[in-house]
Amino acid sequence: MASGTQDLYKSPVCQKPHLDELKQIDADLRLKLSDEDLKEMHENFQGLIGSLQRLNEIPEPQLPVKYPRTPGYKAEDDAWYWKCDIKGAAKGKLAGKTIGIKDNVAVAGVPMMNGSKILEGYTPEFDATIITRILDEGGNIVGKTVCEDMCYSVLSCTASTGPVKNPIDSKLSAGGSSSGSAALLGRKEIDLAIGGDQGRSIRIPSSCCGIVGLKPTFGLVPYTGIASLELTLDHVGPMARTVTDCALLLEVIAGYDEGRDPRQIPNMSIPKYSQLIDAGIEGFKIGIVKEGFESQLMEADVAEIVKGAANNFRGAGATVEDTSIPLHNDGIKIWHPIALQGQYNCMIKGNGTGYNWKGHYPTSMQEAFARNLFTRPYDMPHSLKKSCVMAEYIQRNYQNKFYAKAMNLVQFLTKAYDDALKEYDVLIMPTVPIKPIALPTGNDDLKEKRSKSACAMKNNAPFNATGHPALSINAGFSEGLPVGMMIIGKKYDETKILKVARAYEKIRDN
Repeated sequence: MASGTQDLYKSPVCQKPHLDELKQIDADLRLKLSDEDLKEMHENFQGLIGSLQRLNEIPEPQLPVKYPRTPGYKAEDDAWYWKCDIKGAAKGKLAGKTIGIKDNVAVAGVPMMNGSKILEGYTPEFDATIITRILDEGGNIVGKTVCEDMCYSVLSCTASTGPVKNPIDSKLSAGGSSSGSAALLGRKEIDLAIGGDQGRSIRIPSSCCGIVGLKPTFGLVPYTGIASLELTLDHVGPMARTVTDCALLLEVIAGYDEGRDPRQIPNMSIPKYSQLIDAGIEGFKIGIVKEGFESQLMEADVAEIVKGAANNFRGAGATVEDTSIPLHNDGIKIWHPIALQGQYNCMIKGNGTGYNWKGHYPTSMQEAFARNLFTRPYDMPHSLKKSCVMAEYIQRNYQNKFYAKAMNLVQFLTKAYDDALKEYDVLIMPTVPIKPIALPTGNDDLKEKRSKSACAMKNNAPFNATGHPALSINAGFSEGLPVGMMIIGKKYDETKILKVARAYEKIRDN
């Protein structure tokens, strides 16, 4: 009889390397270790393997799955990836509301591909924190909405399932990367939706589809259980047809009445946004940011509609003035190296989760991503391949010099917006300098539109870097196409943004 279970054979969780492998690593890292050093390391590896073996045996904490569901089915629709019917609590703020979830958010038992062949076939066993909050408040999750391939485009044409069409004109882009969420809201197929945003991905599709979309303050809404691009840029937020519904969903996913601690303001209580937004904006001071209209793509009708919409706030009792934030013109240049090297180290080197942050790591998602990326890296979208090559070149030749400097400059950029927001309650600029563009029809057309879409992000990306909240609302139409107005506020002051948006909604609709 065996003396104890510790003597039984266990399949090794980590294979011991050959000595030649360690020699190759030494050569790659240019450490110039002696043969004796390498042999000692080879012998000592068994201790590390023992630690990893035990680590693998300890059960890890799991995000809760509280409500029953069936897997649903794959949809035959440009804006839906997967259809399901998950009902939450019998009562709550979201009772009777149908909700679409962007397909970079984990919903237990429902397949998830993040718009990409790289993750296709993966089914999470956990609910993202915001999913539990939605279901706890009676929400009815009816499916996963299509997003751009790895959330890495604004064109609504890169998802592995096919292009997402604009609900106003099927030949046009719905914007991205939360393409399906915006399109389905525009089609009035769902009441509410979840979007994600690392540089534009809630606000641009909201503008293109004529709906309301809010990128909250960084850290206000937990990103737990959601596919990441770059930890300092990741945001998740509400999308809706009305400001009231947008406020209601924000209230739920931000965790009102849960006594939770947002990352940056311990013990902060979450306001009842939905009950505050109709208070009016009399006495508010609103700044129209001059640099927000300075773009090589700026269309005159877009500028005119947004400025006209902003000036209408005077009728609601607000003061409206032009203001200047010169550093805004460099905002996207500050964001760019953070996004470029950050996504590479998080998504590619870090297998979709990255390192050096405390919180819940979605290990099954990480494993699925790592295995598929290793097997078929060529299945990545063209835009991400391009970014990988650029990021690796910078990494090899300049290390993290530009990422670090950009992070330091984010402090200056943050101060520039904070200073303006000391004088003004909110800031106004166009969400996008152009009206929705046509979906590409071939490789040459796609190349041209990629270049155009990069310029369209100028007003969005800086607020991902600084973390300020920003909302897009439809300011009006030109040539039958929607034009988005972006409203920016102080960090953790979503209430003022929503009040201003609601005031405009009343002016516009009356």
